[in-house]
Amino acid sequence: KLSINAFDYNCHLDLIKLLRQEGELVKLRRARQKMSELFPLTEEIWLDWLKDEIKMASESSEREKVYELFERAVKDYICPEIWLEYAQYSIGGIGQEGGIEKVRSIFERALTAVGLHVTKGTALWEAYREFENAILETAQPAPGSVPSPEQQQMLCSQLEKIHMLFRRQLGIPLLDMEASYAEYEEWSEDPIPETIIKNYKKALQQLEKCKPYEEALLGAETPKLAEYQAYIDFEMKAGDPARIQLIYERALAENCLVPDLWARYNQYLDRQLKVKELVLSAHDRAVRNCPWTVGLWIRYLLAMERHRVDHGIISEMFDKALNAGFIQATDYVEIWQAYLDYLRRRVDFTQDSSKELEELRSAFARAVEYLKQEVEERFSESGDPSCTIMQNWARVEARLCNNMQKARELWDNIMTKGNAKYANMWLEYYNLERAHGDTQHCRKALHRAVQCTSDYPEHVCEVLLTLERIEGTLEDWDAAVQKTENRLARVNEQRAKAAEKEAALAKQEEEKAEQRKQARAEKKASKKAKKTRIGDKRKADDDDEGEWLEEEEEQPSKRHKGDGDGIHLEEDMEVETGLFGRSGPEKPDRPANQKEKASTSRKDIPKVLHDSTKDNVTVFVSNLSYTMADPEVKLKELFESCGEVAEIRPVFSNKGTFRGYCYVEFKEEKSALQALGLDRKVVEGRPMFVSPCVDKNKNPDFKVFRYSTTLEKHKLFISGLPFSCTKEELEDVCKAHGNVKDIRLVTNRAGKPKGLAYVEYENEAQASQAVLKMDGLTVKEHVIKVAISNPPLRKLPDKPEAGRASQFAVPRQVYGARGKGRTQLSMMPRALQRQSAPVAKAENGMVQNSPATSSEPPEEPKKMSNADFAKMLLKK
Repeated sequence: KLSINAFDYNCHLDLIKLLRQEGELVKLRRARQKMSELFPLTEEIWLDWLKDEIKMASESSEREKVYELFERAVKDYICPEIWLEYAQYSIGGIGQEGGIEKVRSIFERALTAVGLHVTKGTALWEAYREFENAILETAQPAPGSVPSPEQQQMLCSQLEKIHMLFRRQLGIPLLDMEASYAEYEEWSEDPIPETIIKNYKKALQQLEKCKPYEEALLGAETPKLAEYQAYIDFEMKAGDPARIQLIYERALAENCLVPDLWARYNQYLDRQLKVKELVLSAHDRAVRNCPWTVGLWIRYLLAMERHRVDHGIISEMFDKALNAGFIQATDYVEIWQAYLDYLRRRVDFTQDSSKELEELRSAFARAVEYLKQEVEERFSESGDPSCTIMQNWARVEARLCNNMQKARELWDNIMTKGNAKYANMWLEYYNLERAHGDTQHCRKALHRAVQCTSDYPEHVCEVLLTLERIEGTLEDWDAAVQKTENRLARVNEQRAKAAEKEAALAKQEEEKAEQRKQARAEKKASKKAKKTRIGDKRKADDDDEGEWLEEEEEQPSKRHKGDGDGIHLEEDMEVETGLFGRSGPEKPDRPANQKEKASTSRKDIPKVLHDSTKDNVTVFVSNLSYTMADPEVKLKELFESCGEVAEIRPVFSNKGTFRGYCYVEFKEEKSALQALGLDRKVVEGRPMFVSPCVDKNKNPDFKVFRYSTTLEKHKLFISGLPFSCTKEELEDVCKAHGNVKDIRLVTNRAGKPKGLAYVEYENEAQASQAVLKMDGLTVKEHVIKVAISNPPLRKLPDKPEAGRASQFAVPRQVYGARGKGRTQLSMMPRALQRQSAPVAKAENGMVQNSPATSSEPPEEPKKMSNADFAKMLLKK
């Protein structure tokens, strides 16, 4: 796996774990070395590595290698445990030349790095004092002997060192500092000076101020980003640079994959401390931890330039940035621009030619080629559609090198890349010619702009006329007026044609809608005629049953499928036919007067007409259950929480059944806006869709899809989830990597989960950390895939169905010929299906050639008795 992808962090960990279990020490060392070159290692990994190397180090040369390893370890993160281990290991070499001084040097560096750590700093101070006490013990004269002046001086010096350690420690707010003060009182033969007591009390007061933040960190769950940020703000107000640096380092040790935190830390170091080694080390660690963040690389290049790092090193770092794997094409444009800015600042433009200038021109050409080849191949776009890098190149040539000929060649190249139709591009070139060129080229550029511009030709025409008014001759003015008038006339003519075409399309859509409406009416009449013929046949067959049927009429009862004779088979057929678009069979036990009453009530239902002038106070509600009883009452109870409801207009079919959508009109616009918050609310087992009421004919560009279809760095897309996974269970998994703002489980129209989810974090940093930690995670025996949300572009159908509801509702699934989904299976036995002619289907799945528009009358079905039906079914 690592031979395919060397940047697979988890794979490195797995390999190291396996090699350590097998005891392959040589391969283990090589694997750790490789990982440390690519990534900063955590405290746990470093401690395991150091302990393994310490066990194998016996000779002095091997001890030096361990020292080198410790030096690398303390540079990745601030780790008190590693510093303590380093100091204690160095004590083992105390017998070598300069051993004591080396131990003291390591302890002093450790105290500088982590001695201010409120909770873990005490251990280092105590270890340092114990070491000095051990030295003091060895310097004591033998019992009964008198120390020489040299010994006495060394004893005094050693005692002073221990005194100084106590006093330094007591001036720092550390946990359990009361115990350290008591220990000092007991150890010291002399009273503690007043200045030390004063510093101790001041540190104690400061500790009380720090305790709430330390307690918040202690009780918080990883990564504790909000708690650390509050602590950082507190220290920033206090203004102690050493403490500010320490709290930043502590926060980064637990949030190493948060680019924003690295950026704030580096900005503080750049502006306040300005220490070269410290600043460059922090920038280097930032890009190693978050290599995908282009802003960190740009700040690193600026810091290297600011501290006058060698040009070759900066160029190497830029090449590393190009291989960092940015997630957007525009990131590559930004890093190239930062590097080109650096190269431009190196050039002395007072000289006609120089090595630096040639390097700059070569870099510009390389940048253009890189974006065209590498970036465009990976992202299907160069990331620089406006050619900003070429524009800057042209400005450098024109303004700094006085080479307008090269600048014109570059602008000619820019215009051939699809930018000639934009007025702002022509005006940018015109301004460059105006400042560094001549009037002839300005006039030529504007004439070309008038001819080519398609977005704002009036603006370009106005600039051309202004130029000729100020500097042109009469002939120039006449030519400009004629050219602009001709161009604007053509533009107005094209706009008029486009408007006529749009109006014609709208009219055509209205005519098609009317034709479909008429076809449905004729089809309904045809079905009614067939139903009447079936009823006549059934009446003739029922006459043969005699007395039995009369009893059925007097005492109706519910019959189950398969009971009785052929009459019930025909009833079952009627039920099954209802799956293909009908509202269902009429119950045989329903009294005739009720049938007539229901039929009359259905016919009396008025068609729902929508007043488009009330769109701002109306919402469109869809995906409701067709079986919802009294939708007006049900929905009024639901939407009254948003404001006063003026009217609810449910839409019914011609048979009187609810079609699952309606209009909800409010008294005030703010109520309609608040109602949009009920979108996706589950009503009777289905997610209800609530969308703005917008006429698509008047607003064709309006999108009711409320979720972003572009890259969202703070949001994750998760796939492969088990269908049983709930929102709460997923939140428990995700909140371990940051503050979760929202979770959306993707469902179908019936509310059933699809195994997909979108998780929104507070910022890009937390989302990036979650991707690295969660991708490939197992949830309920399902391996999930996690990535930054970057949905593909939504491809809407070219010819949407025109209808009363389609203008306002969210896009619905494509329906088949009978109103149900195409994939729905037929539940009626094939033997009972009537053969019909093939039906042509349009692109949107709707029937185009209905029986009403056919040139031939429908074929008269052959009459069959109930007994014939039964025989046919049994034969099959």
